[in-house]
Amino acid sequence: MKNLILLIVTLSLANIVSAQKYSTKTGKVTFEASVPLFEDVFAQDDNNVAVINADNGDFASISVVKNFHFKVKLMEEHFNESYAESAKYPKTTFKGKIVNFDKTKLTASPQKYTIQGTLNFHGVDRAINSTASIYTKDGKIYMQGAFTAKPADFKVTIPKMVTKKVAENVNVEYNYVMLKQ
Repeated sequence: MKNLILLIVTLSLANIVSAQKYSTKTGKVTFEASVPLFEDVFAQDDNNVAVINADNGDFASISVVKNFHFKVKLMEEHFNESYAESAKYPKTTFKGKIVNFDKTKLTASPQKYTIQGTLNFHGVDRAINSTASIYTKDGKIYMQGAFTAKPADFKVTIPKMVTKKVAENVNVEYNYVMLKQ
């Protein structure tokens, strides 16, 4: 009986000291590499997984590369086969920290935060800094932000015949609604 009580107390304390984590499996990430006068180069993933540790601001997200969908199926096929090589590099990840994050200071009014971390895409790690608006409402944490990346920085080769149709800088945007776990 003493062991059972000790186990219950230990498990209760473990839950109290464990981190407050918020997550989503339906985060939205988009990227655009369009140039004027050519077809839009735009893709969206509505199944991005993201987790935030509300105690210390640690943040991570993961996308399955094949989950990025384009308006034009042929463009999606080329993206997966030639550019992203999604069979070889099936996931893209971000691991980082929300600078000066303090959950107790979140309100229903969006506040600007800097997110610093490492983006892994196409097997290459790159440091990324992003500005995000973060707020809380109805027990959820909302986060929206953007950053710019260069395909060349991730060893993505754009064939010469389409280089003028794809922007050198890719605009990436993300939008998360995270629930407490």
